[in-house]
Formats: sequence, C-alpha cells, structure tokens
Amino acid sequence: MCIRDRKKAMETRNSLRNFEVENSIVSAETAFGYDEQYHHVMGEEQPWTKDPVYFKRVKVSMVALLKMITHAHSGGDIEVMGSLQGKVVGDTFFIQDAIRLPVEGTETRVNAGAEAMEFLTQYIEIGENAGRKEAIVGWYHSHPNYGCWLSGIDVSTQRLQQHQEPFVAIVVDPIQTLSLERVQIGAFRTYPTNYKPTEEQIQAKGNIPKDKISDFGAHHKDYYSLDVSFYKTEADSKLIETLWAQYWKESLAASLVVRDAEKFHDGCCGLSRRVKSYTDTIKSGRPIVSADDLIARNDPSRKAEFVSFGIEKNGAALKDVFKTLLFYK
Repeated sequence: MCIRDRKKAMETRNSLRNFEVENSIVSAETAFGYDEQYHHVMGEEQPWTKDPVYFKRVKVSMVALLKMITHAHSGGDIEVMGSLQGKVVGDTFFIQDAIRLPVEGTETRVNAGAEAMEFLTQYIEIGENAGRKEAIVGWYHSHPNYGCWLSGIDVSTQRLQQHQEPFVAIVVDPIQTLSLERVQIGAFRTYPTNYKPTEEQIQAKGNIPKDKISDFGAHHKDYYSLDVSFYKTEADSKLIETLWAQYWKESLAASLVVRDAEKFHDGCCGLSRRVKSYTDTIKSGRPIVSADDLIARNDPSRKAEFVSFGIEKNGAALKDVFKTLLFYK
C-alpha cells in the first residue's frame, strides 16, 4: 500500500472513530442473543396492549445505522424506505439489521408496493433458512432535509403496521446528518385511535420546518417519540469498517462538484453558448445589449435559472473547501 493509500485509510478510520464518539455508540456484546421462549411469552402476554406508551427505547446496531443512512443518502432529495429486523426486550426495540426495499418514492412520500413486499418475504425466508430468528420489528424511511417526524401518511402506515405488533417507525434525515456530522434520526410509535395524549407528551416533539408545520400540526397528537441510542459488537467490526468506507466515499468525502459533474458541465456549456452569442453580437456591429437583456430576450425564465446555477455552484465549491480543511488537513 502506497503512502497516499495509507493516509486515506487512516483518515477513514479516524473519521469512523469520531463518528462513534459523536453519536455515543457503545459496545454491547449481548445484544445478538435471541431467547425463543422469552419472545413466545412476550407474544402471548402482549404488554403493549395494556399501555399505549409501553415501548420507551430503541437501540440500533451500528451495522443497521450505516445501512440506513447510506441508503437514505443514495436517494438524494427522494424519500427511500426499508424494513428493520431485530427483537424486543422489555420496553426496548433492538434493531440489528436494516433491509432496503425496492420502492419508488417522491420528495415528500414513499410507499411499499407488491414488489417490495415480495422482496421482503423472500429475504425473510432466506434468513430463516440460514438460521436467523429475528423478526421484522419496524420500518424506516428518509426525510431529506426536513427533519425527523411523522407525516399524516406516515402515521397511517405505522398504525396499519402496528397490527403486526411489536412495530416501530424510524425516520432519518440524510442531508442534515451529512451537514451536522451527527446522525439525525427519530423513532416513533402511534397511539391507539381513541387515545388522548397528555400536554407534556404533545410538547415533546422537537423542531419542525415551517413549511411542514401544517402537516405536522394535524397529526402531532397521533404518535410519540422513543429514545434512540446506538451500539456495536466486536463481531461486526469488519463489516462496520466496510460500510463506513462506502459511506465515507459516497457522502462525507464526496466532492459536491464532482458528484454533480454532468449538471455542472451542462450549465457551463450553456453559459459558454450565451457568451459566444453575446460576443458575436458585438462583432456584428448590432446594438449592444446587456447580458441580462440578452438572456431575458431569448428566454426570460433562463435568467432565474442562471442565478440559481451560480449560487448553487459557488456554494458547492465553498463546501468543498471546508470539507478539505476539516477532513484532509
């Protein structure tokens, strides 16, 4: 391995350690045990039916966490969705794995169709044949850059899934996670339809973007938040390093200009054509007009697009400078 490769490997390992510290990830070697008798008794007693807020905590393995945020980041501005595999111990969900589903989402919603359900069924069968006994205990989806909470559609989905109890909903924000270098994640469960939460429960929802308040306000009394923490095991070390290297390469260490290379190229070509047109106008002796007039005359809508393009690329370049100073110096 050359010096440059060793330096990159060291930077990746250091960034992984920093990530673990920032997100308070602890070791938990006993998290992967599965007691069939215990879960059979829990299934018979169903204590969550007697207490609307029975479940209080969610503990997410680092493997599942990295799978979720990598999947969410790959969706960009489009919501993605997946299932959560694990177990329940007392009032706590242990999320041991995250399974991305082949679903088509939009910027504001995502729903699992027949193809996704067929894929999940096959995945579970393969796991059972391999000796995995953990059940599907929840679902996750992304909210790109608008925080972690449940919309009206999310509430309906979670209520439907809670008929298969126990079941939890997790929301991740990949864009804010990337910006803040700290995982932005929330775990939620819906109340029974006729349940009226206390004022204290209603207030404990966190900050919601202004453009989402109307949606959130209509449903904020329908669900509550669970405490989220993260853990890892020594057995997962190699897998975690592999997942982190992928996440580091595709997100934290990715150049925004390089990632948008095609769009950047098209924009520069368009700008070049307009400059040439303006130059030809001058050489021909025709009346000289301003660049703004030229753009507006050809297509008024292009002026706003030009301004937006310039702002976006300047911002991308500035972020690259900060990223270089933070991660490579």
